[in-house]
Amino acid sequence: MNPINKSIVQTELDRFLNREVYLHLETTNGAYAVHRQESKMTVGAYIRNGLIRFGRGIITGEGPYRVGLKMEIGWVYAEGLTDYEIDPEGQLLLAGHDQEGRLAVALELSLSPFEL
Repeated sequence: MNPINKSIVQTELDRFLNREVYLHLETTNGAYAVHRQESKMTVGAYIRNGLIRFGRGIITGEGPYRVGLKMEIGWVYAEGLTDYEIDPEGQLLLAGHDQEGRLAVALELSLSPFEL
């Protein structure tokens, strides 16, 4: 993965506008972040292959970054993003890693379903 370049990521988000796209969204302070001994509660969220359509997608911030996807009747939002990759199939992969490189958040978009 590469450090986020806002203009590249914005161009990629625009490529998915007004199309049915598959979403992977994951946050965690659990298995990937077991170093957080002070936290007695594990929290996380996970969706894979959620089919959405958004008419506006925007990346904001100065790093870590935020991405918002505005759907007809709601939003998908991820914060803490640090890195991106565009895989050979055209999937946009965004991730947020902590100072030690551990995953904290992932937001991925694809025109075809993600592997299970």
